Amino acid sequence: MTSDNLDIEFYEAVERINSYTEPFPADLLLRLYAYYKKATNNYKSPKGKKPIITAFKTNALFQVKSVTPDEAKRIYIDLVNNYFLYGK
Repeated sequence: MTSDNLDIEFYEAVERINSYTEPFPADLLLRLYAYYKKATNNYKSPKGKKPIITAFKTNALFQVKSVTPDEAKRIYIDLVNNYFLYGK
C-alpha cells in the first residue's frame, strides 16, 4: 500500500468513526485516540474533563510510543474495520 493510499484509507476510517452516532466502548476509544495521535504526530499533552481520563489517555499514548506513524494508521484502520464488522 502506498503512503497516499494509506493516508486516504486512514482519513476515511477517521471520518467513519466521527460520523457514527452510537457510543463506542471506552477501551476502543482510548486505543483509537492513541493511534490517531501517533498517526498524526500530535504530541500535545492529553486533556480530559477529569484527571482519571487524562491519566488513561496518557497511559494509552505511552503504550504506542514505539509504533511508527504508518503502523499507527494501519492499526487504526484495522480497529475501525474490525469494530464495524464484529463490534455491533
